[in-house]
Amino acid sequence: MIMTALAAGIAVLAGLGAGVGIGIATGKAVEGISRQPEASGKITTALLIGGGLAEGTAIYGLIIAILLVLKL
Repeated sequence: MIMTALAAGIAVLAGLGAGVGIGIATGKAVEGISRQPEASGKITTALLIGGGLAEGTAIYGLIIAILLVLKL
């Protein structure tokens, strides 16, 4: 029972990793746009695709944590 709660807590950490990753990616995208404004369309597209994948990972972690908690 305690191990299940611990596993749910660890699964929620996926959201922390996704948040940090999106923050770093956004910072780098802004730097890239400031250096090459003509490439802003391509940079923004890549940023949105990467952000979506990172958020998907966070949502999977949340779903796993909810399933583990409901098993308690």
